[in-house]
Amino acid sequence: MVIVIGLGNKGREYQNTFHNIGFDVADSLSRRLNVNFSKEKYKSDLAEGRHNGCPVLICKPTTFMNNSGEAVSLLKRKYKDAKIIVAVDDIDLPKGVVRYRERGSAGTHNGLRSIVSYIGEDFERVRIGVGRDKSLDLADFVLSKIKTEDRSILDKAVEEAVEIILDKIK
Repeated sequence: MVIVIGLGNKGREYQNTFHNIGFDVADSLSRRLNVNFSKEKYKSDLAEGRHNGCPVLICKPTTFMNNSGEAVSLLKRKYKDAKIIVAVDDIDLPKGVVRYRERGSAGTHNGLRSIVSYIGEDFERVRIGVGRDKSLDLADFVLSKIKTEDRSILDKAVEEAVEIILDKIK
């Protein structure tokens, strides 16, 4: 089994923000696998599907970003041998750049820090660059609405992230 976790914040006020790019990846992956988020369990909205014959659980934690580790630890406890892939925004990458890593530190991302504090660094991650507007406080920037001119760049990055994730499901 592969568990794909898109990080973000639940709620209308957080839709279309840089910090919800992980949710965008989860939503796009669910459309690609033709599955819906139909239940809430393990402090996550869940969609279940298959790819290449492998079961896939797509998750959007219902905890706030900085508490994502709570949901991930519950999933890890239930699905001990599952491969975990986390999709997340990254201010340290230029807007639209996508990077995959098999493991690593949390860096500056509080959602990743929360996950690492609960389950350690042994999970895969797909980071989607959102850049950073240094004229804004970091929290204000990541929670700001994505401008129309940036949306197409980030939509392409989301699709690239989905392709990387699909390639890792075997």
